Amino acid sequence: MSVAPPRHVGVILDGNGRWAAQRGLPRVAGHAAGEAAVLDVLEGALEAGIEWFTLFLFSTENWQRSADEVAFLMKFCDDLLLRRGHELVERGARLHVAGDLSDPRIPDSVRRRIEETRALTAHNTRLNLVIAFNYGARREIADAARVLAADVAAGRIQPGDVDETALAARLGVPEMPDADLIIRTSGESRLSNFLLWQAAYAELYFTEVLWPDFNRTHLAEAIADYQRRERRFGRVRESR
Repeated sequence: MSVAPPRHVGVILDGNGRWAAQRGLPRVAGHAAGEAAVLDVLEGALEAGIEWFTLFLFSTENWQRSADEVAFLMKFCDDLLLRRGHELVERGARLHVAGDLSDPRIPDSVRRRIEETRALTAHNTRLNLVIAFNYGARREIADAARVLAADVAAGRIQPGDVDETALAARLGVPEMPDADLIIRTSGESRLSNFLLWQAAYAELYFTEVLWPDFNRTHLAEAIADYQRRERRFGRVRESR
């Protein structure tokens, strides 16, 4: 039995470094090449009618990489939004950001660019594009729990009213629905601290394709695979 297209797709963009190494190029060349993949896959998401599309661009663990690579990734995010912000407007995409933007290691220029692009796209409704930037799912859940605990201490919510809904309402992008499909490129088969709360019942799709080579056709293949699956959410498998 086929199912409807996914409402929310999350993508772990992996394999940039390997793509560059295979060509004798520095790691940052793989990140630069990945920009074309981001744009093409975004077009594919729009064509597929996906409502929410989350891209894992920079994790809380990525600070452990070399200073040169981190600096490149920061500048890359800034430049990408500068060059492509108006294209998001034209395509009806609204930008959201999941992650800790208050981190002092993030350049002020990047924070400003993100805020400018969020404001620029605030009224768009065709697609919600979420950039997971300086993001870690465990930190997101811990931060939500901290806010919830403060609300209980202040009497804004009663302890007996603390439940999954109350915590979810305090996540980084609370209006974001649960993920239906998580895609990871480059052949790795793990979530790497990505959308752990939202992916509780997500279908997982792993592909050997390295991120710079990933395109809207690969996205369509992942969606088609998703639609062939039976999503049970704990229910008994349907007889066929």
